[in-house]
Amino acid sequence: MPTVGVILSGCGYLDGAEIQESVCTLLALDRAGVTTKVFAPNVEFEVVDHRTGNATGETRNALAEAARIARGDIEDVANANAKDLDALVMPGGFGAAKVLSNFLSKGADCTVNDDTARLLREMHSAKKPIAAICISPAVVARALGEHGPTLTIGNDADTAAALEQMGCKHKDCPTTEFVIDRENKIVSTPAYMLGPSVKDVNAGIEKTVSEVLAMIGS
Repeated sequence: MPTVGVILSGCGYLDGAEIQESVCTLLALDRAGVTTKVFAPNVEFEVVDHRTGNATGETRNALAEAARIARGDIEDVANANAKDLDALVMPGGFGAAKVLSNFLSKGADCTVNDDTARLLREMHSAKKPIAAICISPAVVARALGEHGPTLTIGNDADTAAALEQMGCKHKDCPTTEFVIDRENKIVSTPAYMLGPSVKDVNAGIEKTVSEVLAMIGS
């Protein structure tokens, strides 16, 4: 039975992992009958009130918050190794651009959390498939841009341009579909970069997960 890693970045789309994208991902993997290992970085982040969209002045721990989605079954991404995984999936949410990286503030000049970048590079070097959802292709673009991956974040021109500055090729894509880079074994889908609803987001995620699983061992 394959083992698939999932990297979360907190809990809540404005400052962490997008909850609906995360649940759709975990459900698709469970339906496929694979073993799932959930990870998140053990770092602090600034909290946003999801009712108002304003910062609260608080800080929380991304690993502790992501444990809410994983129902406590989660590990520090520092402990993750490609040798233990057959594929890797990253849901989106602003946490991908604030916690897994600083893409939100730095754009194409961003850096990626060290352990997340390491794991992405290990997976790519081992020719193991990676899925990137919503804004998380920005993390992949920074970590693996030297390999020229083809990715999608939907159709936002400014974000697409930033990804291309980091070395990737961007391809427009609707929410219900995905973009596949067979050479680099990377699949991406826009999800809530476009919306408009959870059923559309789920359709794209289900297809993405299916494609990633089909790549295992290929």
